[in-house]
Amino acid sequence: MKIKNYRWIVVALLFFATTINYIDRQIIGLLKPILSAEFNWTESDFAYIVMTFQAAYAIGLLIMGRVIDKIGTRIGYSVIMIFWSIAGMFHAFARNALQFCIARFALGIGEAGNFPAGMKGISEWFPKKERGIATGIFNAGTSVGVVMALLIVPWILVKFSWHGVFLITGGIGFIWLILWLLFYQIPSKQKRLTKEEFELIKDDDSHKVAAEQEVSSVKIKWSKLFSFPQTWALITGKGLIDPIFWFFLFWLPSYFSSTFKLDLTRPSLELIIIYSATTLGSFLGGYFSSLLVRKGWGAIDARKRTLLIFAIAELSIILVQYSTAMWMVVAIISLAVAVHQAWATNVFTMAADMFPKEVVGSAVGIAGMAGAVGGILFPLLVGFLLDTFKSAGNITAGYNMLFTICGFTYLVAWLIIHFLTKNRSALKIEDLE
Repeated sequence: MKIKNYRWIVVALLFFATTINYIDRQIIGLLKPILSAEFNWTESDFAYIVMTFQAAYAIGLLIMGRVIDKIGTRIGYSVIMIFWSIAGMFHAFARNALQFCIARFALGIGEAGNFPAGMKGISEWFPKKERGIATGIFNAGTSVGVVMALLIVPWILVKFSWHGVFLITGGIGFIWLILWLLFYQIPSKQKRLTKEEFELIKDDDSHKVAAEQEVSSVKIKWSKLFSFPQTWALITGKGLIDPIFWFFLFWLPSYFSSTFKLDLTRPSLELIIIYSATTLGSFLGGYFSSLLVRKGWGAIDARKRTLLIFAIAELSIILVQYSTAMWMVVAIISLAVAVHQAWATNVFTMAADMFPKEVVGSAVGIAGMAGAVGGILFPLLVGFLLDTFKSAGNITAGYNMLFTICGFTYLVAWLIIHFLTKNRSALKIEDLE
């Protein structure tokens, strides 16, 4: 049976995969106070556990992007979902910091494939004028996953203890896997796709470059991607900014717990509002740049203008240190995390704009690896600052310093991206051969 607008079913599958991805990774942050008390972790101990995940994520991104380009989106996504779901469940059996590090390492390797596979799927299914909003929907799964974790983790924790949290959430991935195998194929092999929609997808310039096929037959040297400024622009956009979102994910619950005495054993309205704001940021960020493209802007210029607007808006997080009212802090941080997701959506979309679809997975993997490397280093600073200020009896001052660093980093990243992509056009497949 033919289904109209089938590409939006595809993006829904990508959205739910990303939601599961972020449920699984966010759990450790929500359980931090409980696990720290049970296993006597310091802030630096927790930083090492976070760094282990980031190190694995960096390694996985470097590998997974290339692997997915070779074996295809359908098989690649299936493999990584199985791997990270099992790794998530393994956390339930950890009994010390080392075993948690091992579990986090395995989770990081598996979860690393999500964004390379997702962006490859979008490049296969969406024309440029729709990629921004499609990426926004896909990327919104990051924030919805965090919100879902906030809602379900306290309930599971009360009913089944923290061990049950890891087992139950890890099992959700296998439900998604069934739906993925039932519904996903590339457009040329999808029998449910209407002729009109296939022509819409195929008509885009980026889909004329090479014939539709699940695995590219074009031989491309992966290392050659590093010779292009466009690759380094992506590396900058992810490498400097991703660590900030890791900080938001893993330390915000603890920040509200220590600063405002928030009880993390119950669903937190404050955190739900903050992480829900990231969903809005994903949608609006993708919509705005796609609107500029529809109005005649070049795709890369539209993404860059959008990134500049959001880099300026991100400076607002510096105001946190001047507010002692919890709900004012919630409002400021909500804006900051929404802006971050709008930024991330456009950086991902730039990958599909600047690279042919045969190497989108590899390009996203390289950029994501840079973000993960930053995520390895930034927790060292976070742990050091928070332990230092905590020993001085003012851990909130440590958080305020970190918020200030976060606020200025986006403008620095935008300036680098601007000069790397100035007067640069999208790469073609012949440029890479």
